[in-house]
Amino acid sequence: MRHGDKINNLGRKKAHRDALLSNLASQLIANKRITTTLAKAKALRTYVEPLITKAKENTTHQRRIVFSYLQDKESIKELFDVVRLKVEGRPGGYTRIIKLGARVGDNAEVALIELVDYNDVYGKGIAAATDTATKRTRRAGGRRRATGAEGNTEVAATNVEGNTEVVTATDLPAPTDPAADQAVINNNTEEQAPE
Repeated sequence: MRHGDKINNLGRKKAHRDALLSNLASQLIANKRITTTLAKAKALRTYVEPLITKAKENTTHQRRIVFSYLQDKESIKELFDVVRLKVEGRPGGYTRIIKLGARVGDNAEVALIELVDYNDVYGKGIAAATDTATKRTRRAGGRRRATGAEGNTEVAATNVEGNTEVVTATDLPAPTDPAADQAVINNNTEEQAPE
């Protein structure tokens, strides 16, 4: 029975397991994503995330603590100089595990473990694109609300500086307004004069 046994020993003694996790963590920091078995990926997550948290405080003491785990100077430089800048705003959850299925040779479950902030597919670019998208619905209520009770429609107008402003149709000049026509003619002649 494994009552309360929360550590996956990975079929190794302590020294062998520590060396394995240290090497996997160094490779994860250097390459930002690695492919390994699912059990090793889950064990690596609990090993490397506290090290990344320690790296947020860039002091000699923290560097020595992390070096005692990784034993690799290049990984320490990468972690404290590059990775730290990407993850300093994140309160935790620095890694993501994606299951890849079974390996052909021994049918072991394989997973990809990666640093979250280095993935462009799931990253902030997708979130920004979905924020700008409008909610789509089949109902007609959205069209009625967009035009408003008075029937005013919003129009994007570009001013002389090139800034786009949203104004209602009642704020726009009438199409036969001679002052508006003269303003358009003056703007066109000013733009053509320097050429």
